[in-house]
Amino acid sequence: MRIIHTSDWHLGQYFYGKSRANEHQQFLSWLLTQVTIHNIDAIIVAGDIFDTSTPPSYAREMYFDFIARLQGSNCQLIVLAGNHDSVAMLSESQTVLASLSTRVITQVIPAALSEGELDDKALCQQVFPLHDTQGKITAIMCAIPFVRPRDVIRSRAGQSAGDKQQSLQQAISDHYQYLYQQARKQADAFEKAEGIAVPIIATGHLTALGVSLNDSKSDSVRDIYIGSLEAFPASAFPPADYIALGHIHRAQQVAKSEHIRYCGSPIALSFDEAKQDKRVLMVEFTSGKLSQVEDVIVPCFQPLYMVKTSVDELEASLQETLIAFEKRQAAESLPKDMKAWLDIEIDNGDHLSDLSQRVSEIAVDMPLEVLLVRRCKKARQRRQAQLSRQDNSTLNELSLTEVFDSRLSQLEWQTDEEVARKTRLTQLFAELSVELSLKRKQATAFSNEKSDTNKGQETSTSAEKEATTQSGLAEEESTNADKEPIIAEKDSVITEKDSITPESLEQSNL
Repeated sequence: MRIIHTSDWHLGQYFYGKSRANEHQQFLSWLLTQVTIHNIDAIIVAGDIFDTSTPPSYAREMYFDFIARLQGSNCQLIVLAGNHDSVAMLSESQTVLASLSTRVITQVIPAALSEGELDDKALCQQVFPLHDTQGKITAIMCAIPFVRPRDVIRSRAGQSAGDKQQSLQQAISDHYQYLYQQARKQADAFEKAEGIAVPIIATGHLTALGVSLNDSKSDSVRDIYIGSLEAFPASAFPPADYIALGHIHRAQQVAKSEHIRYCGSPIALSFDEAKQDKRVLMVEFTSGKLSQVEDVIVPCFQPLYMVKTSVDELEASLQETLIAFEKRQAAESLPKDMKAWLDIEIDNGDHLSDLSQRVSEIAVDMPLEVLLVRRCKKARQRRQAQLSRQDNSTLNELSLTEVFDSRLSQLEWQTDEEVARKTRLTQLFAELSVELSLKRKQATAFSNEKSDTNKGQETSTSAEKEATTQSGLAEEESTNADKEPIIAEKDSVITEKDSITPESLEQSNL
């Protein structure tokens, strides 16, 4: 028996405003070709069919079109929901797709954790046989999609964070073990009846201990920590013959185990993955046991390049990238009108304000399209360190301008639109600062004038004081009434350090 293990298609993804529809369509056509060439019995998609829970209509059409085109090959399709997928959306077509040799598993059915054993109807949704192209049983599936905490545990009062993590890990492990035992019973019964051993294949969509941390932190891999469970230990998996996992976008073994595998995504879903060879795994079983796992490399349908350079060396770096891309075009027979997508990292951020314009001028006649311009990680860290030092200062130690500049520095100003917004906010703040300064001067002058008046009144003769006692009292009341709004106005000026933000400035319409 041969199966193809794939995952993390992310149909419908928009990549910095660019659709990946063409790449996905080419991949699906390529995958159908591999099914025919290698005589594949089943395809397992281990989660994240779509990029969002509300995929665009073209992505859903692409998904259903692939299922329809697969029917001519007598190949079974097992689709598992991932953390990006909508349970409701995938579930709505379960019944229809079941008649097209397609199993869609959207959520786990609570096992004998608290309610007792599963009934036969519930059990067969997660434990079921696979058949070859002749209709013979060739494997038993333990199909487990992305696990949500509410599917396997119930909260208990008084539990600590550590207790919750331990109970969740144990509940997921128990669920795997329970389904494996049910699959084991079916496999043993079939072997006793037919005299043929069949393998047990399990699935999962999670982060397992033993994977490369660098890969799991790819920009395109969103954390799917299940409750407080950050990673599932490889030792907690059942002793299945093969465990097909999804979520991590780079193909790799788990804890150096040949039978526990991530297949990775079929296309590069972030610039972090640009240098990875994308693949699907062709898994072969002989005599009921795993015999071979072969990498089938997926062609690159859209080249991505990360360019790390300085402002001074930018033009030379783009020329080098162009040469590399042209060589790749010739070697891989890529379309001549294709443009490579670039992510440019600059080792300093002093000239980011006009960098986009400069890049556009250099690359105007090149088949290169710049999707992202940013400071390099070290530059961002240096900037963050500066901000951290400023955070240790109190508001009394900082001027109003320093507070505002610090707030602006916490944001990323990369695109032309963002840079223009920063310039507009700076201008608005400068105008506001002038206005506040004038108010302070007026308040100070008015206060000094009142003080001089009071001193002149104190040097008048005692007779004049007695004659004007009543009018003096009235004037004093009027003076006190005028001081109160002046003091309040000064206090509001001081508290501007806390209230002025880029958002409030932009909304003020000065």
